[in-house]
Amino acid sequence: MATANDSVHGRIESARTELTATKTAIGLAFVAALGFALLFGQDPMLHDSMHNFRHAAGITCH
Repeated sequence: MATANDSVHGRIESARTELTATKTAIGLAFVAALGFALLFGQDPMLHDSMHNFRHAAGITCH
C-alpha cells in the first residue's frame, strides 16, 4: 500500500520480501524477450506493420 512518505529504498525492500525467485526470473525473461524483439525486429515487414499500427493509434512518428 502506497503512503505519502514512500521511498525508493522502501519499495526495493518491499519487493525483496514479496517477490520469489521464480517471479523475478519470469520478469527478467519477459524484459529480455521484449528487448530482443525490439532490437532484432527490424525486418522490413515487421517494421512496416509496427509503423502502420502507430499511425492507426494516432501516434505521429515523423
